Amino acid sequence: MGLKYVFVAVFASAITLFALQNSEQTRLRFLFWALEGIPLATVILVSAAAGIVLVGLPLWIDRWRLRARARSLEARLASAEALLGERGSGPEAGPPR
Repeated sequence: MGLKYVFVAVFASAITLFALQNSEQTRLRFLFWALEGIPLATVILVSAAAGIVLVGLPLWIDRWRLRARARSLEARLASAEALLGERGSGPEAGPPR
């Protein structure tokens, strides 16, 4: 657990150092839209965050679907096991002879 805090502290320090070293003002233009005087580090970090979100969102949606499918299959398995338990009055299946 302590190692996680160390990693977060090192990562935050690296981002802070990056922002301090890339503080030059820049102009951001897109089609008819323009912003003046934005620090370069802000542009880079916001772009990186947007990329992480755009890549992570489809992965999160897929993971959510897989979890829902796993819950559905677990429910089907439980009902099948219950059904087999009710039919358990017959001879038990053993290893093949």
